[in-house]
Amino acid sequence: MSTTNPNDLLDFNDGQKPALPGSLNVLTILTFIGCALGFIGGIWQYMKADQSYKDIVAAQDKMADAPKWAKRFMGPEMVEMAKKSAENKLPIMLLTLVGVGLCLWGALEMRKLKKQGFMLWVIGEFLPIIGGLIFIGTGMVSGFSMIWLIIPVIFLILYLVQRKYLVY
Repeated sequence: MSTTNPNDLLDFNDGQKPALPGSLNVLTILTFIGCALGFIGGIWQYMKADQSYKDIVAAQDKMADAPKWAKRFMGPEMVEMAKKSAENKLPIMLLTLVGVGLCLWGALEMRKLKKQGFMLWVIGEFLPIIGGLIFIGTGMVSGFSMIWLIIPVIFLILYLVQRKYLVY
């Protein structure tokens, strides 16, 4: 059984400290951008939750003439999800902000090539999703909302490939 030394995979700079691989650099920069968007989105959702619920309820009257595909996006399930989002807007926002903080901290640690950064990032990435499932329900993972599950899974796969560079 052969073991590969992670230091064999890394380039070293003049101070004999491993240099950050380019692919890990790009992933962490994209994570920083995602953290900024997640922070803004969490605050925005908190501020607009009640108005969103009112707008969806008001739109239900206009759905009689809408095409069948549009009715799927604005049916009673959507009203219920908007209601639960408005009722639980504070815990949802708090979980989102904690998740953003953990993702940011994890990315910063991964930039230092620390293994613990990956686990912090994983917890931070999936904590808001689990919280959403608890407070809103499984309706949040249907339809267009699935994009918010696909992106974290893609990043998880990309970070798993880069774990070989995390040596500390």
